[in-house]
Parts: sequence; C-alpha cells; structure tokens
Amino acid sequence: MFKFTKSFMAAALAVASIGVSAQNSISNADLFGQGQSSQFGTEDSTTGPATTGQSLGISSPKKVIISNSQTGSPAQIDQASGQTDQAASRGRRGVGKGRGYGSNGLNDNGNGGLNGIMPQSAFTDQPGENTPPLSEFQKFILDNTGQALPIFGSEFFFNTPATFAPIMSSPVPSDYRLGPGDELMIRGWGTIDIDYRAIVDRNGTINIPTVGSVALAGVKAGDAENVIRAAIARLYKGVTVSVNFGQLRALTIYVVGQANRPGTYTVSSLSTLVTALFASGGPNPNGSMRRVQVKRGGKVAAEFDLYSFIAKGDKSADIKLQDGDTIYIPSASGFVALVGKVNSPGIYELKNGNETVESMLDFAGGLPVVADPRRAFLERIDPNKSRPRSVEEFTLNGEGRRHSLKNGDVLNVMSITPDFSNAVVLRGSVDQPVRAPFNQGMRITDLIPNREYLITRNSIKRQNNAVSTGNDEKDTTENASSIAGRIGGLIDAINWDYAVVERVNRADLSVHLIPFNLGNVFSNPNGPDNLQLQPGDTVTIFSQDDVAVPMDKRQVVVRIEGEVKVPGVYQMTAGDTLQTLVAKAGGPTSNAYMFGTAFYREAVRKEQQANLQRAADRLEAQMRSEESAQAANLRAMSGTDAATATAQLEAERKIAQERISRFRKLQPTGRIAFGLDPNDRTFAHLPQVTLQNGDRLVVPAKPAFVHVFGAVNVEASPLWKPNTRVSDYLKMAGTAVDADVDNVFVMRVDGTVLSAESQGWFFGKIGGVEVMPGDTIVVPEKFDRQTTWTKFTQGAREWTQILANFGLGAAAVKTLRD
Repeated sequence: MFKFTKSFMAAALAVASIGVSAQNSISNADLFGQGQSSQFGTEDSTTGPATTGQSLGISSPKKVIISNSQTGSPAQIDQASGQTDQAASRGRRGVGKGRGYGSNGLNDNGNGGLNGIMPQSAFTDQPGENTPPLSEFQKFILDNTGQALPIFGSEFFFNTPATFAPIMSSPVPSDYRLGPGDELMIRGWGTIDIDYRAIVDRNGTINIPTVGSVALAGVKAGDAENVIRAAIARLYKGVTVSVNFGQLRALTIYVVGQANRPGTYTVSSLSTLVTALFASGGPNPNGSMRRVQVKRGGKVAAEFDLYSFIAKGDKSADIKLQDGDTIYIPSASGFVALVGKVNSPGIYELKNGNETVESMLDFAGGLPVVADPRRAFLERIDPNKSRPRSVEEFTLNGEGRRHSLKNGDVLNVMSITPDFSNAVVLRGSVDQPVRAPFNQGMRITDLIPNREYLITRNSIKRQNNAVSTGNDEKDTTENASSIAGRIGGLIDAINWDYAVVERVNRADLSVHLIPFNLGNVFSNPNGPDNLQLQPGDTVTIFSQDDVAVPMDKRQVVVRIEGEVKVPGVYQMTAGDTLQTLVAKAGGPTSNAYMFGTAFYREAVRKEQQANLQRAADRLEAQMRSEESAQAANLRAMSGTDAATATAQLEAERKIAQERISRFRKLQPTGRIAFGLDPNDRTFAHLPQVTLQNGDRLVVPAKPAFVHVFGAVNVEASPLWKPNTRVSDYLKMAGTAVDADVDNVFVMRVDGTVLSAESQGWFFGKIGGVEVMPGDTIVVPEKFDRQTTWTKFTQGAREWTQILANFGLGAAAVKTLRD
C-alpha cells in the first residue's frame, strides 16, 4: 500500500511539472521553440548568460542547433554521412571510369566544381601535344605555296588539357535553375543556429531538420535564399539566413561527328557549348567550325558559329547544356586559303555559297598597311574542266571585295612596291643619310644647307672621344703612343671636286649619273653645279678615301720624331719631301744618326702584310706537299722503320706548324729602307720622297751597341767600336758547334740586310763587312736533314727576302728562331 501511494505521488508530481512547463511555453511564445531540446544537438545553459530562472534555481530552456557538421550529434553525423554516400554513389554512376577525378566523379578530394569537364573514356592526348595532321587542302596549299597554313581557329584547341580541374571559386549565375544533385550550404543565426549542407533529391526538394521539406526544383539560384528563409520563418522568428552553393549536379553529354575526340562527357551543370567543345578538342581538320549544333529532344536547340566567337568574341549563340544533349560537328562545306599580305594568312571555312572576299578578310583581321589593294589574284579550281586550275586578277575595291568565293579558292594579296613617289635621298660622307621630301624647284643646297651637314658621325665621335670627362688623372681616352698619329684626322676629308646625282628614268628604267662640283655648290649657289633635283634622285657625297683625289689636293699630315730640333706633327703641302720636313722641324741635332733614319708609310705596311701572308700560305703549301711525299715513302718501309720515321715526321710537322703560326703573327712595320752610305753624314742625301698623309720619319741617336744572336755561345750586345768587322764580333760571342757560319747575315740599322751571297766574296765573305752602330748579326743553325721549314728558311737568301721585303726587324727574327 505504501509503495502504491509513493508511485502515485511521483506520477502526480510529473504531471504537474509537465503542466507548468506547458504553461511556461505558452506564456513565453516569443521564444518560438527555444525551450525544446533538439535531437541534433543542445547548448548547455551554463554557457549562456544568467537568466531570472537561473537566479531562482530553475533550469533555462536550451537553444535549437540545426547542423550536420562533424561536430554534431551522432545521429546528425550518421544522417549527413548517409546523404554524402548517396551523392558519392550518384557521382560514381554518372562518371564511370573518368581518369583524374575522385569517387564523386569530379576530383580527388571529393569537392565539386562549376566547370569540371571529363570524358567517360580516359583521354590519351597530353597537354601541348602536336597539332592534328594536315588536311588534303592544307597539303595542296603547301605544295603550291610552300607554306603550311593553319586552319583558322584550330589553334584555339591545340593545347586542350587532358582533364579539367573544377573551379570552386566560380560564382553560380543568379539565373541558374536548381535541380537534383545540387548542393546547398545553409547557415543561420539568431534564435536558432543553422550550419547545414543539403542536397536536392530526385523529387526536387531538400529536408531541413525541424523545418521540413523545401521544394527547390526549378528555382533560380538567386531566389533560393529567399525560398529557404521563408520556410524557416514559418517556424522560427528572428533568424538571419545565408545560402551558398557547393557541389553542383553533373550532366552527361555526347560529342559526335567530325570531332577531334568524339565520345561521352560528364560535365558540370554550368557548362556551355563552348566549354564542351574545348574539352573535346574541337573539330578535326575536316570538321565545321561554323555550323556546330546542339541537339536536344530530337531537335536542333542551337547552331553556333565559332568564327564569330574566335574572331569577334561574339558568344551570344552559346547556350547552356542540359543532361543528354548531343553536340554534333558536321563536315565543313568548303575551304578557301588567304595568302600573301593579309593579317592572318590561313585556311578559312565557307559557311555557305554567299561568302565574299570581304567577309573572309573580316575574319582574317583585314589587310595590313603594306598590302597593295590594287593587285589581288584569285586562283580557282573547277574539277569539271580539262585544266581545272585558273587565275584571275582584280582590285580590292568595293566591287572586288564583293567577289564571291568557292570551295578550293586561293586568294593571294600582293605587297605594295616600297617606292617613294616624292622623295630624294642624301647619302655617303654626310652627317646623317636622309630620305627627304621633294619640293618643286628643289636644289642641292636645299638638301645640304651648309658644309656642317658634311661632318660625318665618325668625325663627331672621334672629336667626342678625344677627352674623357670625370678622370682627373688622365683626360684623354686615347693611347699615349697613338695620339700623335691621330692628329689631323678628326674630320673625314671631303672630295670637294666630285659628287654625283643618280637619276632613274622611269620610261626605260635606265640610270643617269649627273656629276657636280661640291665645292662650287657652296661657293657659287647660283652656278650650274647647284643642280635642280627631281623626285627619286639620290645624291652621293664622297670622302677622299672613297674616291682617291690627286696628291696635290690631299691633306698631308706627317710626323717627325727623334733627333731634330722641333719634333712634332706637321701639315705639309703637295710636293713637300723629306728634306722639306727636316727643315720645317729645325734641322737635325748634333746627336742625329742619319744612317739609322727610319721612314714608315701605312700603304707600305699594308703591302708588306699582304706579302707576308702570301709567303706563309706558300710555306704551308710546301709543307703539306712534302708531308704527302714522305707519307708515300713510309708505305714502302718495314714496320719498325716506318714507325720511327712516322714519329719523327710527326715531330717535325708540329715544329713546322708552330713556326708557321708564329710567322703569321708577325707584324710588318711599313719601313722603307733608304740604303744610304754608312759614312754619309748629311741629310741632304736623303731620297727625294714626296710625303703622303700619315708618313712618319724617325731620326735616332747614334747607338752604342751591336747585337749578336743565333747559334752563338753567348747572345750579347757588345759595344760598337770603329772599324770592327763581323768576324770580330763572332769571335767575341763564340760560334756554336751547329752554327752555319757560311750563311751569317747582318741586319743593318737602316733596314737593309747583308748576306754572304749579296757581298759576292769568296774569301771571308760576310766576315769582312764593317759593322755600324745598331747593326744586328744573325748566325743561323746548320740543319742535318732537309725539312719543309729548313728548305724555306735556312739560307741567307730566304732570310734576306723575308726581312728586307717585309720590313721585319731583329725582334721578329728572334721570334721566329725561338
């Protein structure tokens, strides 16, 4: 009985508690269900601010949380997982064996995308692969023009990627209509908290816990937030709602016809015709770019002209794809080729029989400025004729641009002739060559107003380089040894006596030369030399180096150095000689050594250099000839003897090549030997040589030494003594065992060479020659065997030829010997 009473009282208390709770719920209607506990998650009352009920010790109502995130309750997580598994299953069924994508058919991490596109059959092509093979028409153009012309627009599809990674950041258009498989991310805050991901089911609805089903099929993306907010507001007040989009549903489309990669493709529901074409690689070389069709429900839903999109950016005919759409690429109805001077030469597709030259040039970007609209050639193919090819010429004016085109036509636009109709040209030794406009009555002085126009840029450069600013230690950029040689050469000397006008006769295309005196043009502008010009004339000005003028009209600047009273650089006049130069320099000093006077000329140096190179070529040819002869002899020798001879021949060849290389590096000085009497003491006996620009005269002091080198025991420079002979100096130096005393020669200080044969003595030969101050005695070596090198250089005759004719000194001989 006690137990029954106790149970009855507990039940009564429970009923009373329920009644109080209901009364409290009715009296607090503004909470809109906040007091209800959610099966998906609750909020502990201790985490919120204290309420009146709390202060009285009464538990506060718990806030509703709607979420299917990983932090939710087990029941909520299980439900979200079930929805995700269903979506993944649908993704697997819709995509099949798509390479490079995750289990949901879009990417590896399971995230959806807006423009993800992938064929169900794995692609074999890689990004950046080679372009498709040439079509028959492309091959025809290649054979006839030598140009491999591309099909216009095909480059748009050349580097199509093999897979398309979805773009998560792309916004969803507001007019996008939701459908089964689209994912929405719903967030709300206020009287309740919402963090919920929902997927539109096959009935076109989503289910939100405690809210119920919301129909979204066909609702625009821009209106989805209002629809969901209205559904939540029916139960909860004061809730702010935000709706974003996650993974969107996938579509299955088909690409057929003349496509590069026909097949079945799974694409995003946001994909359009252009994105699907890009995925499939576009039309193949025979496919049409101008009549791409989208077939839907057995009808043509759209026809797209890619030329309008590629050439003009017109995408108005591009439509969004729907599940089951078929993209059909028909064969092209015809092609024409645009070659020559067009902005985009290539193969262009004809859309219909109304295509004209103007419409094709419009797609090609028009004509460049260098195109000649007066001349265009149209090559046409008519397979019904015995000779199917023909050509016609027309102008690209209004009528010519309306010329209709047919399949197989080749339009060749010519280039303009780069000829000026109103220009005259000034060139040559001038400040700057120019092409100036022609004016009626124009004369030479209008083209060359004054003489300063004839100062060349090289002349100005030489003047500017004479001084280097900002260098306190040295204010010149020129080498100290070359400053004197550059004096007088700042300005290129002009040929004032001769200039010429070239005039083309358009009637017979002949050229008429009209010479004139340039100096008279400035001294007498009203004279006949100031010619009247015509359009197309070319006026050429010459320097004195371009056309050599007589010596008496040339500028002559020469140098004199050494033992004269006033050495320096002097400007001479026509006909001046060495004696005139010495006199202008104040005459010789008391230390002047006339026999050792050296005279250098640039023209002689160039001639010596050319002769030296010819001698080197001849020596090398002789060496090769002897090598061939010795190689033939080696074949007749036995094995051991042949090996020894071959090694010896190779060693001699290397030595000879090394000496030839040194020989080629020798630099002639351009010295002219006077052959004066060693005992002559007066400069009056110098040859009467007329001076030229750049000549150099060096008067040395009397040397105190004589030089001996070669096959001697001691190479030395003993003091010179009067009346001393070659044999005396050879005794002082001592000849070596291999010395060839019969071919000793003397290099005179005046540049000449004395040898035994040149003296013609039988006894004593060269040994009795008196040695002068500064002379060099050279003792060659004996050669046991005749080689290419020794045959050319062992005798005094060859040495004399080399040294005297090429202006080489003792240093050059030492270089050759070492």
